Amino acid sequence: MENDSDKQLIEGEIADYLLTDDGILISYSKSILRTVENIAANVALVKKITANKKVPLLIYLKNSPVPDKETRKFSTEQLPQIYTAMAMVSKRGLAQLIMKILFKFQTPPIPIKLFTDDEKAREWLRQFL
Repeated sequence: MENDSDKQLIEGEIADYLLTDDGILISYSKSILRTVENIAANVALVKKITANKKVPLLIYLKNSPVPDKETRKFSTEQLPQIYTAMAMVSKRGLAQLIMKILFKFQTPPIPIKLFTDDEKAREWLRQFL
């Protein structure tokens, strides 16, 4: 990471965050069940971190329980409210599984791409700054 090492990690219930100097929000996902309530609280946290500005998100995925249909729908609706694009970094297979679950019957509401290399993910996200 360039110049971001001195920044404080902002802790949330479903993920911890770091806003980089270049304006990319990094999310360290936690292995907990997502609910409408904790997603709503997370959206509020992200808006606070970004001063209500939509930003590109670099998310480090973790295995977590599959949320119910209502939570998946709510989560999908919230994405374009807070992010310009999302790069998912994970071990092979995990991100693909999450994409299948979340976007089985519809296309993602923002540009989303899967990566195993975080530098490539950052490069891709820079176009959405």
